[in-house]
Amino acid sequence: MDIKVVGAYLAQLRKENNLTQEQLGEKLGVTNKTISRWETGTYLPPVDILEKLSDMYGITINEIISGRKLTETEYKKEAEKNIKSVLNRSTFTLQEKIEFFKKKWKKENAVTLILSYIVIICLVVAGFILDNGLQLVGIVVASVWTIVQYNRMMSYVEQFAYDGRGSE
Repeated sequence: MDIKVVGAYLAQLRKENNLTQEQLGEKLGVTNKTISRWETGTYLPPVDILEKLSDMYGITINEIISGRKLTETEYKKEAEKNIKSVLNRSTFTLQEKIEFFKKKWKKENAVTLILSYIVIICLVVAGFILDNGLQLVGIVVASVWTIVQYNRMMSYVEQFAYDGRGSE
C-alpha cells in the first residue's frame, strides 16, 4: 500500500463527486485540513471514515486502500496485500502496547510500591541494627512482594494490551 497513491485516489474520488475538501469534511465530521492530510498521503483515514467514504463513493475499502478500482480478479489478491499492509502500519505493535501498559501500571501504583519498599528496607535495616533476624524476614517479604506485584502488573497488561477490553 502506497499512502501517497491512496491520498491521490481520495482526492480524485472527491473531485469526481464535485465536493470541496470543506464539503467532504462537513459530511464526515472532520476539518478540511484533515481531508488535505489524507489526500496528500500524510496519513490514512481511520477505519470508520474509510467505511463512510466507501459507502459514499460506492466502492470498497479495499479499492480505497489500493488506490484504484479493482477488477474481480485483482480484488482478492489486493485484499490480502492490503490487510497485511494495514496491520503492519497499525498504531502500536504488541510489544509497544505491553511496554505502555507496564509503565501505566507502575505510574498508577507508584505510591503503593514506594511505601511498601520503604517498609521492607526498614525491616532489613532494623534487623541488622537489632541483630534479631528481621533482615531475613525483610528479604523474604521483599521477594514475595516483588513477585506478587509483578503478577498484578502483568495481569493488568494482559487485560489491556492483548484484547483491549480491560476488566470487562
